[in-house]
Amino acid sequence: MKKKVAIIGVTGSVGQEFVVSLNNHPWFEIVQIAASNKSAGKKYLESIKDAGSGIINWHPASPIPEYVKDMTVDKVEDIKIDNIDLVFSSIESEAAREIESKFAKFVPVISTSSAYRYDEDVPILIPGINDEHVDLIDVQKKNRNWNGFVAPIPNCTTTGLAITLKPLYEQFGTNKVIMTSMQAISGAGRTPGVPAMDITDNIIPYIPNEEKKVRIETAKILGKINEGKINNANIKISCTCTRVPVIDGHTESVSIETSKPIDPTLVKKSYEEYFNDLNILSLPSAPPKYYEIHDEPTRPQPRIDREINDGMTTSIGRLEKEIIFDHGIKYVLFSHNKKMGSAKGAILLAELLYKKGKI
Repeated sequence: MKKKVAIIGVTGSVGQEFVVSLNNHPWFEIVQIAASNKSAGKKYLESIKDAGSGIINWHPASPIPEYVKDMTVDKVEDIKIDNIDLVFSSIESEAAREIESKFAKFVPVISTSSAYRYDEDVPILIPGINDEHVDLIDVQKKNRNWNGFVAPIPNCTTTGLAITLKPLYEQFGTNKVIMTSMQAISGAGRTPGVPAMDITDNIIPYIPNEEKKVRIETAKILGKINEGKINNANIKISCTCTRVPVIDGHTESVSIETSKPIDPTLVKKSYEEYFNDLNILSLPSAPPKYYEIHDEPTRPQPRIDREINDGMTTSIGRLEKEIIFDHGIKYVLFSHNKKMGSAKGAILLAELLYKKGKI
């Protein structure tokens, strides 16, 4: 029997990706959807129309699934706890923490928001990267006397970096990371979003709070569990996060200093061996390849690589020795911010937790 789920924040760009990615899901069934009061009471199709023009504000590349068009959008407070097994939360506001905690008292909450990411008893989970951190969920439930829990995924910029660092950190040690991101405009969401006049023919060299998030989250994700706590990885991370006129997908230029000798051949082998040991490939949303390594110097590119395995594969190219370090490597990665880095990555996490008996 499928688990019954609710989506909170269903009209936003991430909520829309949840709607698409959960269409005909083998394990999960949407039984209730909720959004802000201005959308509540409307059919879903009406709720995503612009009030002035009547234009449908639909961002995903896929069509609107038929199953959701006539579903009624509820207020968040009208979600029936007794009728659901799981909540997907895509709220990006100050209210997220309060709302997610109300549901987590009773049922699991898989979140794309930052509300709980930095709490000591809350893991930031990427399936296949830090699965051992799932054990912290039991600590969280005990600490808070909850029947459910909150399990957030990382910031979308952190996702690609952590996925690519993990095999190298484990095999070669990682002392320092220098990263520059070139982030898609969809990463800013629909409201307030990025004004077209600001981003067209332009690069915005600052994204508020983004660099701090990447530093803290990467160290936490790569850390080790010890006595019910995460000891963060001892990595110095310097990052510069920018917004570029790309619709979907984040590109990042990464240079790392390792403890042991490293070269492109060893890196490719490390990614291949790590992928072969992954235990998540039976999950419905897992890509057949977690890593796509490109030898040609013009890859990865957002327009070409964003739909590889429906946006769930992280692409890596420009693998070269980093000459400013005694032991170092540099590369360019591409990660889909609204697939692996957001809604579909959250669904993959829910699948992992379901498989582990947490949902």
